[in-house]
Amino acid sequence: MPKITPVVLVLVVINVALFLLNSLTTFEMNDVLGLHHPDNQDYGVWQYLTSMFMHGSVMHILFNMFGLWMFGTALEGVWGSKKFLFFYFVTGLGASVIYTLVNSYQFDAAANALMAAGMQEYDIKELVETGRYRMYNGITEAAVTEAYQTFNTVMVGASGALYGVLVAFAIRYPNAKLALLFLPFPIAAKYFVPILLCIDLFSGVTGFSIFGGGIAHFAHLGGALIGLVLMLYWRNSRQ
Repeated sequence: MPKITPVVLVLVVINVALFLLNSLTTFEMNDVLGLHHPDNQDYGVWQYLTSMFMHGSVMHILFNMFGLWMFGTALEGVWGSKKFLFFYFVTGLGASVIYTLVNSYQFDAAANALMAAGMQEYDIKELVETGRYRMYNGITEAAVTEAYQTFNTVMVGASGALYGVLVAFAIRYPNAKLALLFLPFPIAAKYFVPILLCIDLFSGVTGFSIFGGGIAHFAHLGGALIGLVLMLYWRNSRQ
């Protein structure tokens, strides 16, 4: 088992401490530190950073911290602490920004569909802020639910940064064998990570997730994209 590196250790400690604090108090810290839709009254610009340290369940934080230890330790060991920390925060923040852009697009599409079916703009505002709405002919409960949930879903987790780390690991160690998640046999990182990203893309586009609901697939993809861009930039800058 690889010895945990300094920055990875600090990140794990902060994440676990905040998760335990949130679990042991009656105040829901995710409402303040999780990332909201930009038009939500609970939105704050600091949430692009703080949402990276909050988690929604035991399995959520266990998966992320295990991945951070396993892959982050390898990268910090060859890059050094400063470069790894820079990479981690840039991919995490980039993931949050890309998630927000996609989330805003999805809400606008859902709101436009409701207005096209006859719902008034002030009724949509009341819907997303209070959950109450007037029924209009032709408007389905599914359409109303989609608009409400898209606007009010809070994004939390280190997954965006972790996916950036995964991409960097696959580029740095393409032939490393991984046996994780649903795979019954080891597979090289250069195949494992693209497969994982394709599953996220499929789930994000279709809404069908083999890992269950409540997953910010486009945050995963955003972190992976930023990680890929950084890795390609660093590779080209050395040439």
